[in-house]
Amino acid sequence: MLPRAPQRGRGTVSNPDNRFHGRHSAAEDDGWYQEMPPSVHTEVRIEAAKTIIARNTSPDIPFDRSINPYRGCEHGCIYCFARPTHAYWDMSPGLDFETRLIAKTNAAQRLEEALSKPGYRCAPIALGANTDPYQPIEQQYRITRQLLETLLRYRHPVTITTKGAMVLRDLDVLQELASQQLVRVMISLTTLDDELKRTLEPRAAAPKARLRAIRVLAEAGVPVGAICAPVIPMINDHEIEALVQAASDAGARSAHYILLRLPLEVAPLFEEWLADHYPQRATHVLSLIRQSRGGELYDSRFGERMKGEGVFAQLIARRFHAAVKRAGLAGRERDALDCSRFCPPGRQMALL
Repeated sequence: MLPRAPQRGRGTVSNPDNRFHGRHSAAEDDGWYQEMPPSVHTEVRIEAAKTIIARNTSPDIPFDRSINPYRGCEHGCIYCFARPTHAYWDMSPGLDFETRLIAKTNAAQRLEEALSKPGYRCAPIALGANTDPYQPIEQQYRITRQLLETLLRYRHPVTITTKGAMVLRDLDVLQELASQQLVRVMISLTTLDDELKRTLEPRAAAPKARLRAIRVLAEAGVPVGAICAPVIPMINDHEIEALVQAASDAGARSAHYILLRLPLEVAPLFEEWLADHYPQRATHVLSLIRQSRGGELYDSRFGERMKGEGVFAQLIARRFHAAVKRAGLAGRERDALDCSRFCPPGRQMALL
């Protein structure tokens, strides 16, 4: 059995079988294995997507359609609620999720086909609903860039959620979209502590880089906000006020938060992470999570899963709303995106 120890640049050291496997195996150390474990490299597979727009009817999120250019995410955030989706591809939500990635290289083509269908009705498309559209492999594949160019061409509104500073690479497209009221960007801020970021979100942009992204976007006229997610009891919850103020100082127009979510395979992976990095407070952290989730590590009910319930969850909500008010972000509603400009492929655009 390979020795179990945190690997630099990876969120987890485990690669558990996914929940659809009929059999589960466990490796045991017999004392004979003496070599150091090999490093885990990123593997990218190409997928020819049949469709590209995913639909949802969730009352907890402010959009009904989204696009994920990639499956899996190299950022390796240990808490990522999307990890269980890797099981659908017969891969593990553990290391596989952050090292065995899938790139939808024909995404822009499929998007154009979807927009040109006679029955299509325009509403903002969310990029980054499941995995980050600006994870490191975007530098090579440029799928997110192609999608934005397609959306700009047909004047279709889009929202972006990312913790990647690479979003600034596409500033030219984002400025053009913003000039037509077609884009809003949300930068995910989890911590201002570089060391915590290194273990919690190994390959995501540093806190200063994310704040710079907010500042540059705001100065360029691109509507930008911050989402403090996830708030983790006894890990980063003490930073709520500082995160909101830092986002406001950088130029964010709004701020929102999500309480830590641990669905399916994410819960045991997060417990392992706590044992590796915060063993002395692990029991306390898990206790507060259960207090906020009806006695369990996760509650999937609509209306509860994003914010939690109970005294601790209420305290987090009050602190966050107070911080937003103090930072001058209270009452600043998100600007509505303009759907009236949409001109489907094949239809002549108005001259004026």
